[in-house]
Amino acid sequence: MEILKRSNKKTTDKTTDKTADKMTDKMTDKTTDKTTDKMTVRKNRQENDSQNYRKGDSMTKRTKEILDKLDEVYTTEYKCYLDHDSPWQLLIATILSAQCTDARVNIVTKDLFQKYTCPADFANADLKELEQDIKSTGFYHNKAKNIIACCKDLVEKFDGEVPESLEDLTSLAGVGRKTANVIRGNIFHEPSVVVDTHVKRISKKLGFTKEDDPEKIEYDLMKVLPKDHWILYNIQIITFGRQICFARSPKCEECFLTEYCSYYKEQNKKKRLKKN
Repeated sequence: MEILKRSNKKTTDKTTDKTADKMTDKMTDKTTDKTTDKMTVRKNRQENDSQNYRKGDSMTKRTKEILDKLDEVYTTEYKCYLDHDSPWQLLIATILSAQCTDARVNIVTKDLFQKYTCPADFANADLKELEQDIKSTGFYHNKAKNIIACCKDLVEKFDGEVPESLEDLTSLAGVGRKTANVIRGNIFHEPSVVVDTHVKRISKKLGFTKEDDPEKIEYDLMKVLPKDHWILYNIQIITFGRQICFARSPKCEECFLTEYCSYYKEQNKKKRLKKN
């Protein structure tokens, strides 16, 4: 009986071990499946993003016509409307340009960059004094606070240098995707799409996007524009918005893009209805 009990115990132990092994295998399989699924989803997203960005390289005839006209009128010269002599100066100027004209920013930074000659000067600046120095750019309380915090990070985390990556740039106070892309495009010559008020408004009129959120507009433009026009498009559209396509009263009679513009077509439709 003793031997039989031991035999039964061994058999039970083996059965239990096998059952446990099967359960472990199933759990492992499920974990592996989940991990594989996550990796697959991530890979698919990366491939989709890559395909979306590549779409810009094979643009439509309509997009090409629009870009050709912009190139013809405004040339393909790269230029920045904010005066600067260094990456950190452009960073500060871009922060100041929020809800302010570039012309006003350039007036302010002419004296500002003589008073504060490096990021460390801004990092150690007196808040109230800096507020007065930049007051005419508007929203000076937040801008002064952000500039000081931003420059402290530049000094403490990046040895006083402006970082290149989008992640590092957007970790700085007062720096969003728009500001980061201005720096990446103008300083590091990385293909970047900058969505400001002109780009947002006019891109919708041209049918390049239906979105209102700047980040979504950025991704839409990356899909339809070739990479060699990502930075250039922003420069051209800013000029176009300042000279012809005003927000309130666009000069449609002077516009060379009316055949592609939804606003122009809508206005013509209204005029025809009034006549009838």
